[in-house]
Amino acid sequence: MLSNNTKKYFVLIVLFVFPVFIYLFFASGKNNFALLPILTEDINEIKSWESLSGDIIKFEDNISILGFWGSDVINKKTEALNLNQKIYKRFYEFNDFQFVIVSLNGQEKEIENLKMKLKEGVGTDLIKWKFIFGNSDEIKTLFNSLKIPFILTDSDSTPLVFIIDKEKNLRGRDDDEGILFGFNTQSVAEINNKMVDDVKVILAEYRRALKKYNRP
Repeated sequence: MLSNNTKKYFVLIVLFVFPVFIYLFFASGKNNFALLPILTEDINEIKSWESLSGDIIKFEDNISILGFWGSDVINKKTEALNLNQKIYKRFYEFNDFQFVIVSLNGQEKEIENLKMKLKEGVGTDLIKWKFIFGNSDEIKTLFNSLKIPFILTDSDSTPLVFIIDKEKNLRGRDDDEGILFGFNTQSVAEINNKMVDDVKVILAEYRRALKKYNRP
């Protein structure tokens, strides 16, 4: 027979520990099956743009982190390092995951210099960093296709980056804190606290879809 003290401890465990377990279970389930809302459908494709590698770069069938550096590449080292360290190194081995950086024609040398600094800084394979080039009007047109309440700077750049899914849709957050269209790459806290989680969610969504499709 259990002593009275043992019974009391057992009751306390049931009353306090079990509810915490249940909460964690359902919270975990919510995260595992969450979807990032679609904020803008069918943004402009980039297949016809010139790329640094000479390859055809496209949004379709890829999960893309889209950034706009315009003619301001020389000032993007800190933002690039933040992205490379916090996001790229963590997720670049996933299939169909890529970074797409949009710059102004003539910025090829600056891009090459920045790539060298990224390699020296963290020694990462930069194969999933894709760089494309266009004129100012083309860059603005692509940016405007996101249909967001922001504008580019005079150098056709922004510190924000955006998650684009395989169907060319802009993904983000729409919750009690408001709508989050993109992530400020100047803020390590925002990358750590929000962007990392959202990239996990979008990758998990496509992994689940792939498993379901391949299920016998």
